[in-house]
Amino acid sequence: MGGMTRYSVLTALIVLTSARAVEVVNPDAPVEMAPLTVYSRVVANQDSAGTFSMPVTALRYEPQVDVQARNFAEGQSDVAIRGGTFENTGFKIGALPIYDPQTGHYSAELPVAPAMLSAPSVRTGTDNALSGWGATAGTVTYGWQPVRSGGFASAGAGDNNLFRSELYAGYKSDVKLAGRTLAADASVAHSESDGARSFGDHRFNRYNARVQLADASSQTDLFFGRQEKFTGWVNLYARANTPETDELETTLTALNHRASFGADGDYLQFGAYQRVNVDDYEYNRLIPGLFNPYQHTTYVYGTGLDGRVSANEALALRYRAGLIADDLNSTALTAGRYRTRSQYYAGLFPEYTLPVDANRSLVFTVGANHDDSNRDGGRTSPTAELALVQKSAPLQRVYASYSSSSQLPTYTTTNSPAAGLFRGNPDIGRQTSQTLETGLSGSFAGWQTKAAVFYRNDKDLADWVYTSTASARDARPIDVDTTGVEFMSSRTAGSFDFVFGYAWLDKSYDYGAPGVIGSFYALNYAEQRLTVAVVARIGAGLEARLDNEYRHQAENALRRGNDDPVLSSFGLYYTVPRVKGLSVFAQVDNLWNIYYEEVPLVPGAPREMSGGVRYAW
Repeated sequence: MGGMTRYSVLTALIVLTSARAVEVVNPDAPVEMAPLTVYSRVVANQDSAGTFSMPVTALRYEPQVDVQARNFAEGQSDVAIRGGTFENTGFKIGALPIYDPQTGHYSAELPVAPAMLSAPSVRTGTDNALSGWGATAGTVTYGWQPVRSGGFASAGAGDNNLFRSELYAGYKSDVKLAGRTLAADASVAHSESDGARSFGDHRFNRYNARVQLADASSQTDLFFGRQEKFTGWVNLYARANTPETDELETTLTALNHRASFGADGDYLQFGAYQRVNVDDYEYNRLIPGLFNPYQHTTYVYGTGLDGRVSANEALALRYRAGLIADDLNSTALTAGRYRTRSQYYAGLFPEYTLPVDANRSLVFTVGANHDDSNRDGGRTSPTAELALVQKSAPLQRVYASYSSSSQLPTYTTTNSPAAGLFRGNPDIGRQTSQTLETGLSGSFAGWQTKAAVFYRNDKDLADWVYTSTASARDARPIDVDTTGVEFMSSRTAGSFDFVFGYAWLDKSYDYGAPGVIGSFYALNYAEQRLTVAVVARIGAGLEARLDNEYRHQAENALRRGNDDPVLSSFGLYYTVPRVKGLSVFAQVDNLWNIYYEEVPLVPGAPREMSGGVRYAW
């Protein structure tokens, strides 16, 4: 894999830092904390101890998201929402649903520096129906951050010969085009390590550039990103104790425009993108090409728009539409009926507001999405929600809703042959989901709180299972009923920030055929999950960040070892008092060194430590 070496990236960071005049401050003045880039408000640690930050980094301890990692989260991760699978979780940037048609394993491969994105928002139920696509459980959505003049450079080292570095710089010019300000930013990042286990090495590079035009009410972003990843791990996907590798090259080119209208929340956003993902998987790195060269290239071309327009004080209309086309070139995914596909979606949702009194209103939203494809039949999915909204009361919103959605399976499911390591099923068609939900949100005794109770019925959900002790897995459709409770509460008290999350899940299921002895994905979930995030501004330039997760995992015949792990990540940051913008840091992932298989039969990652220096301006 090409890309910068550790030395060239480090040289670039040193040159950039040296090019600026170092500002020495009064040592007797109060210490001003160096600006720490915040990618998510509901987790404490914004960075990984094992590599540079990626969008998935801020999801690791997100209360509403379950990240199931192989090696480490940034290496390869399945992202699940509300007990779903990596296949029925979606990602969206601006107006554009970004997905991988080969496999949902790669849906989280977003080659974008988190500094360019807004904090992630997790959309479920009705919110998912109004904004998601190809995702029946939920969607992680991002916006494009406004460009500001400034940036940061960082470099670090750690266990197992880890070296990582990152550079981000933005510039907002005085140039005006049609009354809009021209700005640009760019980022480069590099990471490599011998790995926490034998054959667990990685080499990552990421390159980003963006041009932005913006004014007070609109923003247009043109983005290019490329990410190169080589990840090794024993039992990465198979179960024969072989040293596997996965090499990905992901390129994303995207154009997005968003405009806001008035103070009622009306807006319009639209855009287009191309995503290319090149995948070279080796079952045994010591014998390249064993059994079959697993080499795949996918092309995705997408357009999308969504918005809201008010007809009057009582009635507003939400709308959305898009086209997604894909193309697969593969040496292994040669079964199935097709390798190209076009999908279309459109939705219309009237929103009616009825004032109850000066403080309270009833908001009724109803509508439907229609999803269709040139390869499969279409489906219309209705949605309805009734909400009581209060302007000045602790209980700010109470709602009840019904939502439905559908999606098509990926090519690994439909085009894998009937024999071999990964056994596909061309008869798995459109998957459907229906959700009933009630919930509330508000501010109680200084705690910002939201809670929900839901029931989701999934039909023909694609799962991968073992039906024997052979080193192979089969794609099977499964009907699953999921009942769940979600709770999250956050508060800032003096020098401390706290975020608590809790989720309870219960599932009943039917594979429609006997012989299944274990599920890798649909039945790999936590029956109970508790997350606690704490940020402590200690003083004298010190800041401590701690994320914690307790899981009571559902019984799974394939998992070895711990079903009740406590996982923690800790970061300590020190602002150098004499140099403005300079800080040093130390981080630990898997603080207690717990062995836990996040994906059954995939070895868990041990504790990893690193430290480094960061200069922000």
